[in-house]
Amino acid sequence: MTDTTANADTTTNRQTAADRRAMPDLMDIAQAAAEKFDVCRRPIPMRVEDPRTGTVTYEGAPCKSTIESVCPACAKAHRLLRITQCREGWHMSSEPVQDTNDPTDHQTELLTARADLAAEYRQAVDDGDQELATELREHVWDLDRELRDTGLRGRLPALDVLDKGRRRRSTRRRQDVPNLPRKKVEKRTLGPVFAGYQPSMFVTLTMPSYGRINTDGATDEKGHICSDGSPVRPERYDYRGAARDIVHFSKLVDRWIQNLRRAVGWDVQYFATVEPQKRGAPHLHILIRGAISREILRLVTAATYHQVWWPHFDPENVQYSGDHQPVWDPRKATFVDPDTGQALTYWDDALDVLDDIDDLEPAHTLRFGEQMDRKHITGVLAGTEKAGKTIGYVTKYLVKSISEIVEPRSDRAKDHYDRLHAELQHVPCSPRCPVWLEYGIVPRGATDKTVPGRCRGKAHRRDTLGLPGRRVLVSRRWSGKTLPDHRADRVEFVRQLLAQVGITKPDTSHLKVTPVEPGDTSRPLREHLIMGAISRRSTWRAEYLRARMAAEPSGLQDISATQNAA
Repeated sequence: MTDTTANADTTTNRQTAADRRAMPDLMDIAQAAAEKFDVCRRPIPMRVEDPRTGTVTYEGAPCKSTIESVCPACAKAHRLLRITQCREGWHMSSEPVQDTNDPTDHQTELLTARADLAAEYRQAVDDGDQELATELREHVWDLDRELRDTGLRGRLPALDVLDKGRRRRSTRRRQDVPNLPRKKVEKRTLGPVFAGYQPSMFVTLTMPSYGRINTDGATDEKGHICSDGSPVRPERYDYRGAARDIVHFSKLVDRWIQNLRRAVGWDVQYFATVEPQKRGAPHLHILIRGAISREILRLVTAATYHQVWWPHFDPENVQYSGDHQPVWDPRKATFVDPDTGQALTYWDDALDVLDDIDDLEPAHTLRFGEQMDRKHITGVLAGTEKAGKTIGYVTKYLVKSISEIVEPRSDRAKDHYDRLHAELQHVPCSPRCPVWLEYGIVPRGATDKTVPGRCRGKAHRRDTLGLPGRRVLVSRRWSGKTLPDHRADRVEFVRQLLAQVGITKPDTSHLKVTPVEPGDTSRPLREHLIMGAISRRSTWRAEYLRARMAAEPSGLQDISATQNAA
């Protein structure tokens, strides 16, 4: 009786494999703790060697992901850094970058000598004197290195392309756009001052309408309210124009900035973020340093366009599709027709044919939308609550991937995104895009590994819907600093704050830090790296809090802005 009861209790308390798998493991607990303490949940193991003592330790380096769903701590740190960059440059009252120094006589002499040697090199190449050309090439390289040592900025032209004629297109403006005022662009980045205030701007640019969509307040055929971004009539939606505008959106933004600077007469600086709308079209949130009249902004938007001077890639020009695709001929080192074996047209040859056509129309012309009301153009003063909210709004989606933003909210929206993605598969994204092979044109850099019609670029991926890879666009003279510069400023501020209370960090500049090589048996587990990072973060936070409490009576401001610098 007693043995039977004991066996029953043992059987009841016995843990099955399913029960053990349902229990959280050490990795799950470590990642949950990492999110709580703002520590990277995907640390990269690094080998740290001290040459002075010969000791070797292992630490985890942050993964530096910008997507919150991948690593919340790294994405938060990146967004805070972008907010700092945005805030420091938006309402500047002094020029962030001083004018460059005048070129020295030595630099002028070196550049003149390089120009002469380059001309002699081209002549030697034309004469077929390879020995002299090789000698001149080496002399030019020596001059290039010497010019770099003098502090030269900019890219010197390569010798191999000096003798190639640059393809030029007509710069005559289209007759269906308004004329813009054109002023000489001054070397200043600050806008005008009004009554002692220096306001700045927040502008939103959208793409034109490709067809009516289901937005907030719209109703379907049955009278149900829907706002999923899908078209009301998909058969009338301009998917072709939408796909082409998405691929060349960045060029249109560059042209808008160029036109704006010429219209106002000074070097306008900007901080912009690219986001997708529900319909899948990109739109731009742009912060501008300085005040510009709404009329000028509307005029510049209406007059801005971008023309794509490529071979026409209309559906009627498709020569190969499905299983009928060009094949690589190793003897000719190019793609040929699978039936006749004739080599396809090279990219440069296709452009030469276009140059011989009179009254040639561009392959595509894109413009911004006409909607420019008060909601899209607003003025903002520094230090106001509106300025902080605007910065938070502009950087809100930087921690989300494109696929998360355009997640379909209905089956109708999913079909809409699928049709847009299908159209993007037939739009070439660059002169090197393998999609050109479907139009009978060999793209630049094609090899035997090129697959006709399949491009790995982001413009053809389903999770991005063709949107550009860069989510943040910042002008060069926005704050006078790069992201590493802003990060170094935050770290230096915390270091000085700790030094005020006698907390000094050891010098680690002599340490040799390298990625852990495959097969290293001493490599720690990721959960162990997370636990070590949590311990260090707790110590740093305690030291920072102590220094902050000691520094507050002295009137030190903006300490909260650096809470995550450690």
